[in-house]
Amino acid sequence: MGKASRGKKERSRDQAEQWTATGAARAARRLQEQTRQSLADNRWLQTMLASSINNVVSELYAVLLHSNLAEVADQPEDTARDAAWSMTLGKQGHRPSWPRSAREAAGWEIRQIEKLLRQAEVLVISPAAHAAVMAAAATLEPADVSTLHRDRDILVPTALLVLPEPVVVVNRTGSLSDIKAFGWQFITQHQILPTAEYPGVQVTTFMDRDGPVQPAGWRQAVSQARASGSPLPPLMPDGMYGMRGDACLAEEGPEMLAHLSTLYREMENARAQASQWRAEPAPETGEWGGGRIEDRYDDFVARYMFAFFRLNSQGITAVSSSGAAGGTAAGLGEASVPQNPDVRVIRLAAPSPRPSDPTGETKRVYHHRWPVRMHKVRQWYPSRQEHRVIWRGPYIKGPADAPLMMGEKVHLVDS
Repeated sequence: MGKASRGKKERSRDQAEQWTATGAARAARRLQEQTRQSLADNRWLQTMLASSINNVVSELYAVLLHSNLAEVADQPEDTARDAAWSMTLGKQGHRPSWPRSAREAAGWEIRQIEKLLRQAEVLVISPAAHAAVMAAAATLEPADVSTLHRDRDILVPTALLVLPEPVVVVNRTGSLSDIKAFGWQFITQHQILPTAEYPGVQVTTFMDRDGPVQPAGWRQAVSQARASGSPLPPLMPDGMYGMRGDACLAEEGPEMLAHLSTLYREMENARAQASQWRAEPAPETGEWGGGRIEDRYDDFVARYMFAFFRLNSQGITAVSSSGAAGGTAAGLGEASVPQNPDVRVIRLAAPSPRPSDPTGETKRVYHHRWPVRMHKVRQWYPSRQEHRVIWRGPYIKGPADAPLMMGEKVHLVDS
């Protein structure tokens, strides 16, 4: 929650330069520093974030005020308002009592982002690994992300992940965002009804200020902010989310997860109805690879981050330094660029070779890679001499050099 689209329409993108690890690392470090320097006392940014927070909390409040929550509360308006704040800022790590205004809440979010950028390990992700995460994220349901165990699944507790190109997302109101980076840090979530605390992950999305989505109104705002001496940061904070990190649904079965996903969608449909006053037609242009991401239920960020965390923890992707990443693009002068040893590169890991079959039986040879959905398995634990049911996935299956399929249909031949 807390997503703030600038409601932009998209212009055509220029041909993207060939991606290299060294160039991506250098650009990511520059974006981190320039963004951090642009946050302090930036009234334009605070105003934009305050407007977003006000919209989100007001619309959620309207939904809760007409829900079963109001029917059982002694003071429905106060209860609904507190619940709306806890479902936004509380999930993001803000401790009650809640801010007195959206502008105060925006100031708190900016301080959180400043802390993130000061402490974050900078990561860049290769186009192939990014495509794999996108494919895996597409297989997830809303409730799946609540199987996240942050201590097991997240290898880097505070990080800024810069994508190889912006992802164009169509938000619930029809407006567009072009997500260029994700940042995350560990927090404690604070909820009410009942009052509780949970280990969580605060995720911040960053738009590309100079990215593919550039209507006249946005260009004017960028120009005015720059002229006023408070330029908008190149990584423009877009929204802040809270992901629960204690694997609270890890023991639930598929039926319960499906039921909870349905309830989540019903809630998001109600929020979409409350936000219709600011809805606009979605533009007919705007592509990311195979198309725009339709984020009707406001869960793309959670699904992407969950898939990214899981693929890392399962060894589907590998982390290396930018200097050890290998070849550079001819003609781009990357060989003369200083290495960034503290910028890490996320790539698809090469699968372990399969052992030869002494029986001589025919093996399957896959010609594609494909994402595997989350599923339960009975895992044998020798130290305990027992089976335990665990969740696996999402993960990518198939040869590392084979094309990635977004669906689950797999072609194979016998060798």
